Amino acid sequence: MPEEVASTSSTTRAPKDAEGKKKNLPWIEKYRPQRFEEIVGNEETVARLGIFATQGNAPNIIIAGPPGVGKTTTILCLARILLGSNFREAILELNASNERGIDVVRGKIKMFAQQKVTLPRGRHKIVILDEADSMTEGAQQALRRTMEIYSNTTRFALACNTSEKIIEPIQSRCAMLRFSKLSDAQVLAKVVEICQRENLSYDEDGLEAIVFTAQGDMRQALNNLQSTANGFGHISGANVFKVCDEPHPLLVQDMLQHCIKGDIHKAYKIMNKLWRLGYAAEDIIGNVFRVCRRMDMNEKLKLYFIREIGETHMKIVDGLNSLLQMSGLLARMCEASYEHS
Repeated sequence: MPEEVASTSSTTRAPKDAEGKKKNLPWIEKYRPQRFEEIVGNEETVARLGIFATQGNAPNIIIAGPPGVGKTTTILCLARILLGSNFREAILELNASNERGIDVVRGKIKMFAQQKVTLPRGRHKIVILDEADSMTEGAQQALRRTMEIYSNTTRFALACNTSEKIIEPIQSRCAMLRFSKLSDAQVLAKVVEICQRENLSYDEDGLEAIVFTAQGDMRQALNNLQSTANGFGHISGANVFKVCDEPHPLLVQDMLQHCIKGDIHKAYKIMNKLWRLGYAAEDIIGNVFRVCRRMDMNEKLKLYFIREIGETHMKIVDGLNSLLQMSGLLARMCEASYEHS
C-alpha cells in the first residue's frame, strides 16, 4: 500500500516538474516553432524547404540572413520532418562561433559522419552548423573534404549571417537560401499572440516600443518582451525603454523637429542630454536614422538628412565618436533646413 502511494505521488510530481521547467524557460525557447507552419515570415524560402522535406532527399543547404529571423529553427523543423523518431541520434548541432577550428571538423564532425545510425531509406544524418561564417578558412577547407567523402550518409545545413564569408567550394556544394529581415507587422503579430498566451498587461505604446527596439529580429523582440514583463509586469513604452536602455525615440524625434525648424540650440540641448545619460555615439546615431526614416517631413529634406546621418555614422565607425561629431551633424541638418525652407 505505501508503495502504491509513493508511485502515484511520483507520477503526479512528474507533470508538475515538466510544467515548472517550461514556465522557467526563456520565451525564445518556449515559443520556438516546431513545424514549418508556425515559422513567421520568409514564406517562399520555407516553402522550398517544405518541398525538400516531402521529397526526402534534401541537399546540403546554406541559409543566410540577419539574426533572429528563424534560420536555425527552420533547419530544425526540416530535420524533424526528415528524421522523425530518429531526430535525437541522427543530428549533430554545433555553434561554429565557439567550435570553429579545424580540430572540430576533423574530430566531432568526422566521427559523427562515420557513426552508424539506422535510418529509413533515402534519409541522412544531419550536421547543423550555426554561425558558419565564423569558421576559420582551414576548418572550411577540411569541411569541404568531409562533405564530399560522407555525401552518401550525411547532409550539412549551415546557418550564417553573410554567405560571402563561406568559401566558394562549400557554396557550390550547397543549395543557397536567403532569409530577409522580418517586417514590423510580422513581429507585432507574434508579440501580441505571446502577450495573450502569457496573460500580460500591455498598451499600444509598449508594443510599438518592442517592435521599434527589435528591428526585425524576433529573438530580440521576445527577449525584450520577457525582460519587461518580468521587471515591471506591464508592457508600456517607458518600461520597454528602461529595459532596453536605448535613446528614447520621442526625444530623438523632438531633436529632429528642432533641426527641421533650424533651431540648433534646442536640438543641441537634447543631444547633450542623451550624451550625458551615457549613450554611445553609435546607439544615438542608429536611433536618429531609424526615427528620421519614419518621420513625416519634406521628402527631399529627409533624403538629405539621411545622407548626413549615414556619413556621420561612417565617421563614428572609424573612431570619430565624440560629441563634436554629433553636434556637427545637427548643424549641417539645421543648415539644410534653412536652404530648403
